[in-house]
Amino acid sequence: MQTTSKILMVRPFRFVFNEETAQNNYFQQPTDPGSVAFKALEEFDGFVNQLRGKDVDVTIVQDTADPPTPDSIFPNNWFSSHFSGELVLYPMFAENRRQERKPQVMELLTRKMNHRKVIDLTHWEKEGEFLEGTGSMVLDRDKRIAYCCRSPRTSEKVLVEFCARLNYDAVVFDATDRNGNLIYHTNVMMSVGNQVAVICLESIKNDDERRKVVSRLTTTGKIIVDITLDQVEQFVGNMLEIKSRNGHPVMVMSASARNALTAVQEKVISTYNTILAAPLSTIELNGGGSARCMLAEIFY
Repeated sequence: MQTTSKILMVRPFRFVFNEETAQNNYFQQPTDPGSVAFKALEEFDGFVNQLRGKDVDVTIVQDTADPPTPDSIFPNNWFSSHFSGELVLYPMFAENRRQERKPQVMELLTRKMNHRKVIDLTHWEKEGEFLEGTGSMVLDRDKRIAYCCRSPRTSEKVLVEFCARLNYDAVVFDATDRNGNLIYHTNVMMSVGNQVAVICLESIKNDDERRKVVSRLTTTGKIIVDITLDQVEQFVGNMLEIKSRNGHPVMVMSASARNALTAVQEKVISTYNTILAAPLSTIELNGGGSARCMLAEIFY
């Protein structure tokens, strides 16, 4: 089961530029702090309405003021849900992001959403090792493959434990931006759906690693949509395939991502999915993440 119609989203109490994550998220660009929180709420609420308009089952959790969690709008980094009943909790790089594991969300996930087995990887934080959920990993859930680019947010040690506990095979590589910086999350440069894989092959400089990634994608039947580093900066890689309640596939992305697609790329994606594009520029600029980061898939 690669996709789901059930999504959890966290409505932020006060979304702002997070200086802790900006240490290695080079996509973050601070804008006017006086208007950021208000504009982010407008974008969040509009995004939810678009998803529900496509008959997607969206559960909203309202974030709380205490403790302050400026990046709570990106819940897919600290937990993942799996169709065999597991709830995985991940070690987070930024200390203020570790506070996102709030009791009301845990209660919802474990009791009301019936995640029977909690796999807690957060002990790795004490050792300075991190793996930020489906930001660090792009999962081919059907084929049990975890695609993963190395970064300060993504430890191969933690990845080994994740793969052993959930029976995944890891495909690991380096991916860099135009300035040679390691891309902080795999889901910024890559997305895997039922039929289509969107990926920035240009960011994988090592020939052997690039060939290995392409081979795994093609042998598992994926149609590759190759994007550029310019498009990565417009969050084209940060899209997610979900489905409506009646099973219709929907590829979710931001408006900036859709505007950056070429006609050929859009045609390939829209052949297999209805495209949903939400205006998220404030969240993208200040948070360094986009549509996919805001969607925590729920399987139960």
